[in-house]
Amino acid sequence: MNQKNSLGLNKCFLDTDNPFELFQKWFEDAKKKEINDPNALALGTATKNGVPSVRMVLLKGHDENGFVFYTNLNSQKGNEIKENPNATMCFHWKSLLRQIRIVGTLNQVDSKTADEYYNSRAYDSRIGAWASKQSSVLENRDQLLNSLVEFKKKYKDENNVPRPSHWSGWNLKPSSIEFWLDGDNRIHERLKYSLEKDNKWIKSLLSP
Repeated sequence: MNQKNSLGLNKCFLDTDNPFELFQKWFEDAKKKEINDPNALALGTATKNGVPSVRMVLLKGHDENGFVFYTNLNSQKGNEIKENPNATMCFHWKSLLRQIRIVGTLNQVDSKTADEYYNSRAYDSRIGAWASKQSSVLENRDQLLNSLVEFKKKYKDENNVPRPSHWSGWNLKPSSIEFWLDGDNRIHERLKYSLEKDNKWIKSLLSP
């Protein structure tokens, strides 16, 4: 029989009032178990009129200030975020039968943070940030390939490729974080942390 925490949940939920501590533990477990991209998440955004859109992105940083990913600021998601900063993230680790849902508000990371991450990327990825006008219509595939060639000619020094002004990161500052564990007969276990006005996290058990 699985051991339980003080709330009667599986012991993997720990006993903590800090959702970031629990996220870190689950994320570490995912990195050990999930074969491909344990940092992959579904990012949901919406236009100013509330039309939703979702796509997979990769988590590239997290701490108690939020969860960070990077993108072209002029892409569809970039333009939606500028219009409507409310967003949601969903991690699903099938190998662990676990899921985490995060709701919050997005803000652009500072230039120093963006530069540090950009400069840690492979040369071809940095060139790609220049060459690809993300989400725009291509006349044909060669248009993109030719753009890659041209920017490689422009930035031949692999150690000196500046970050494009249109490429940066977004930080999701959470207002709620929900942890989900698969249960027999769909009697799942759910624990939600909600941020109160005094910046205190309140825990709630949710019915499956």
